[in-house]
Amino acid sequence: MKRKGENRPHGGLEAWIEALPPQGRYAFTRDEAMAALGFGRKDFNQAARRLSAKKKIARIHGQFYVVVPLEHLAVGVIPADWFIVALMEHMHRPFYVGGLSAAALHGAAHQHPQWLQVVTDRPLRKIRCRGVGIQFFVKNDVGAVPTQPIKAVTGFLPVSTPEATALDLIRYCRRIGGLNQALTVLQELGEAIDPAKLVKVVQLDGNMAYGQRLGWLLEQAGFANKTKPLADWLARKKPFGAKLEPSVPIRGSTCSKRWHLWLNAEVEKEEI
Repeated sequence: MKRKGENRPHGGLEAWIEALPPQGRYAFTRDEAMAALGFGRKDFNQAARRLSAKKKIARIHGQFYVVVPLEHLAVGVIPADWFIVALMEHMHRPFYVGGLSAAALHGAAHQHPQWLQVVTDRPLRKIRCRGVGIQFFVKNDVGAVPTQPIKAVTGFLPVSTPEATALDLIRYCRRIGGLNQALTVLQELGEAIDPAKLVKVVQLDGNMAYGQRLGWLLEQAGFANKTKPLADWLARKKPFGAKLEPSVPIRGSTCSKRWHLWLNAEVEKEEI
């Protein structure tokens, strides 16, 4: 026996989406729903508009939608980490959770980011829906970055390791809030960093200036005991002098001989 309204397009779609969360799924595409229900585009759009108005679904990007369970109905959307894996699969893009979001997942949660920060291989526009946002950073060799799986509500997220996360804080420094923010996060993230793995991450990255800045900042964060292997490796490579703040002249600044780094900016950590 059909439930009331099930013969109408929006009733059919509502019943279909309600069956997804028990399967551990909170995302679907327009084409998937149309094929499952035998809908045309007009019927789907009509049903989707009604369910979106009731905050039972939310359109995140293009034809990609998420199901909103009862506990998130007031907001009208689910957290981004519930659907990011499905979204990136839909967009056919490699990715990992990085930046401040990765740092928070590794325990550096003093300042939890408002946006889920994701690193992928090409520029993508920010996504924002009903207060939930995703911020994309670009890195060409995403697949070469060491990651580890971290459990989320809907499965496992690929998250940059603590060492790779620390290096990304330097790479994307301006976008995460500057050197002060990077230093503040490193005060907590430093506990999880393995000195040998840190050297390997800098070697894989190939940008020694990032390694020079990171080594100096880790010392300022109170983790000088974890920087010796990196300092020794950099000394053997004999890098050029780098600037702590790339956009500022070095006139009048001192140089850290250990890191071959011009200290051309004042950096202050936030008390945590």
